Amino acid sequence: MKIKVGFGFDVHQMKEGHPFVVGGVELEHHSGAFGHSDADVLVHAVCDAILGAANLEDIGYHFPNTDPKWKGISSLLLLEECVRLIAARGWTLGNIDSMLCLEAPKIKPYIPQMKEKLALAAGLDVEDISIKATTNETMGFIGREEGVVAYAVCLLEKK
Repeated sequence: MKIKVGFGFDVHQMKEGHPFVVGGVELEHHSGAFGHSDADVLVHAVCDAILGAANLEDIGYHFPNTDPKWKGISSLLLLEECVRLIAARGWTLGNIDSMLCLEAPKIKPYIPQMKEKLALAAGLDVEDISIKATTNETMGFIGREEGVVAYAVCLLEKK
């Protein structure tokens, strides 16, 4: 069996009164991530990890923010497409490990629902998805709640 590891990173600016979607779940918060799609920073990092592991460029290459087709789209649909792209090349997704970095809101109550949504979109069991969160200890743009960051790694397998 051949394996590959992928790494993904994403960052989005926060804007007052904007919806805040993370891991396919809309969080209750006074501001939300701003972007061309639904600006789901977690799913975008996962997509980049998957695409990178398969050497298939990045999320911006496949879903450019200049294309109106992707405006406002659920990032879970982008994740489904990334899984189709790797499957067409004989790869299967083994697992996802991810980390969110933001000051607020607290993510822990949302993690089970996020894992379910990611599992469904990625074709994985919930046990194969890890989502963790940390703060930036009030430092920098994350600490001032001006932005949110996500990191992800994944394992691809080919038999």
